[in-house]
Amino acid sequence: MSNIVYDVVEDYIRETLEQNTGQIREMELYAEENSVPIIHKEVAELLKVILKIHRPKRILEIGCAIGYSSILFSSILDNDVEIITTERNPVMLEKAVENIKKAGLEDKIKILVGDAQETLKDIDGEFDMIFIDAAKGQYKMFFDMVIDKLKVDGLVISDNILYKGMIASDDLVVRRKKTIVKRMRDYLDYICQSDYLDTSIIPIGDGLAISYKKSESK
Repeated sequence: MSNIVYDVVEDYIRETLEQNTGQIREMELYAEENSVPIIHKEVAELLKVILKIHRPKRILEIGCAIGYSSILFSSILDNDVEIITTERNPVMLEKAVENIKKAGLEDKIKILVGDAQETLKDIDGEFDMIFIDAAKGQYKMFFDMVIDKLKVDGLVISDNILYKGMIASDDLVVRRKKTIVKRMRDYLDYICQSDYLDTSIIPIGDGLAISYKKSESK
């Protein structure tokens, strides 16, 4: 249960959407069997539409895990994209490298190994899209580190933004998650109130925020 929408609605959407095949489906099953967090099915389908409209040529992903999102993004864009992603967990990293190699995307997807707080400092060039799906309490820090690397007209997509409903209601907040909840609320307030962004918060999956950069940050 996500606490974002009614279970019956979530189940209906997932049952109605077309099921993936091939390696993408294999990774979904692996993630399910091994409790690896990947983007929810309905979120993936929304991102598929956004990517086909936006057609980014260069994507920065913060939080690689097993490489699911990067490989999915590349497949949606017919491999006509460069993706730089980050991962510090050695178990996830090993699986991501294996999956990327299996997909034949070693020349399209580059993994920065280590804590994103350090690896993001040395990124060169600009991006058309930034996808944040990492430590929930650090979204604002990651955002501040990379927003100047995002082109005007680019997108910042932040996943798990409602965090099991806890961001929306104190009644759902687990005591040990209070700091994360506060930081995520602060992050949402910032991206929703910034003059240089237009942001939409969408209650699907675990919550998704889509921000359009309409001018340079001040």
